[in-house]
Parts: sequence; C-alpha cells; structure tokens
Amino acid sequence: MAETRTAKTACAIIIGNEILSGRVQDRNLAYVAERLNDFGVRLREARVIPDDEDAIVAAVNECRREFDYVLTTGGIGPTHDDITAECVAKAFGVPIEINEKAAEALRARAGDRIDEARLRMARVPVGGKLIENAVSAAPGFQMENVFVMAGVPAVARAMVDALASRIAGGAPVRSRGVVAHLSEGSVAAALADIQERFPDTDIGSYPFYRSGRFGTTLVVRSTDAGRVDDAVEEIKAMVSGLGAEPEEELEGV
Repeated sequence: MAETRTAKTACAIIIGNEILSGRVQDRNLAYVAERLNDFGVRLREARVIPDDEDAIVAAVNECRREFDYVLTTGGIGPTHDDITAECVAKAFGVPIEINEKAAEALRARAGDRIDEARLRMARVPVGGKLIENAVSAAPGFQMENVFVMAGVPAVARAMVDALASRIAGGAPVRSRGVVAHLSEGSVAAALADIQERFPDTDIGSYPFYRSGRFGTTLVVRSTDAGRVDDAVEEIKAMVSGLGAEPEEELEGV
C-alpha cells in the first residue's frame, strides 16, 4: 500500500531483559499498533532491546531522527534495573530530576508507604512533559517526539490512550479479512492478480490451523474504505471460484 507523503510514522521500542530472555511475553505491541492506527499513524518498525544504557541511548537517538514518533515501553519502575528514564535523558543531553508534580501524585497514592524506591518513578528528564497514568500514580513522560511509557500492560495501555491529543496523523487504515479454508499456495496466483488491480491497498495472506483444519485469512488494508470493500468482494469471488466458502473474519479473531 503506497503511503502518502504526509503519512506519519512511528517506531516502538520494547525495553526489557525479561522480554529477550523469554521469561515474559510482550503484551503491548499489538495495542500500540492499533491505537497508533486510530491516531492515523503507521507503526513502521518495532525493536526489542535489553536494559542496557548504550543500547537504549542508541536506539532512542536513531529512531527519533528516523520516525515522526517513538514510543518506548518498559524500564521506568522503582528497581535498580529500571534505567530507561536516565537513558532517555542522556540521549537528549539533559539532566534527570525528581519531577515535583509526579512526586506529589506518588505521595498522595502511597501515603506512609512512600520511600526512595517509589520516588524513582518520579524521575523525569529536564524538559519532559508528563504522560497521565489513569491506572496508578506513576507517570510516563514525553521528550519531543519520544513517548516513554511503563511496561506493565494495563498501565502502558492507559498511557497510550492518553496520547490521543498529542499524536497527530492522517486517515486511519481500514481493514477487512476473509477466511478461506484453502492453502496459501492455492490462492497465491489469483491473490497476486487482485493485488495488481488494487495497488493502493495492502493485501496479505496469513495461514492458520484451527479445529483440525488448515486455511488462510486474506486481509485487505487501505485508508480508502471503498477500495477495501471492492477488493474484498473480488477475494470472496476468487475463494468461491476455488471451491471454498468465503467467511468474513470476525473482529478480534
């Protein structure tokens, strides 16, 4: 699918040794991609990097120059290995400090339980703008086009939602999927022909095995809902012509 010159792009940086070790499965990327699409921004790349200062600084600096927006998740908690905030400060060449507004929110929530470890979550690079956290008091923060968020999925989602007024994009991508109990190989040639007739759409095929049956989900994406509908009708006709019953993909499946 051809992007317009004005299309805004983003990169997600997932930070955490626990993700790379396999001990924890990332649950944030899909939501980040969905919400960015709602904002009219295309997620063009995602990186998973360790809790390592050099790696974080390098990734933030490279991505903030290459993409319109950068969203990071992970590494802004209360423990010694949560180093994302100071790494982002280093990437921007500014000091890090306790943000008083963030500290007040943490004190109000923790009460007598507030301690130095919890106050680590109030550290923000100088010049940073807080990102609201509707789940718990500890905020994320924004530095220019970089948005630094928590790794805990419920908190990360709340922070992404809070960015709706800060991230400006274009038209969201519309998508529809057709489920066919056919192999990828059997639809490949005809699907390529449909893609050629709809160059302004992105048509993908995704094989599956469910309930003892193999099949392929054929997905059409475009900012033009009408073109999506037209391409889907051709795909349905193609599937029927190959002897299978096309089914509309259910949302969330």
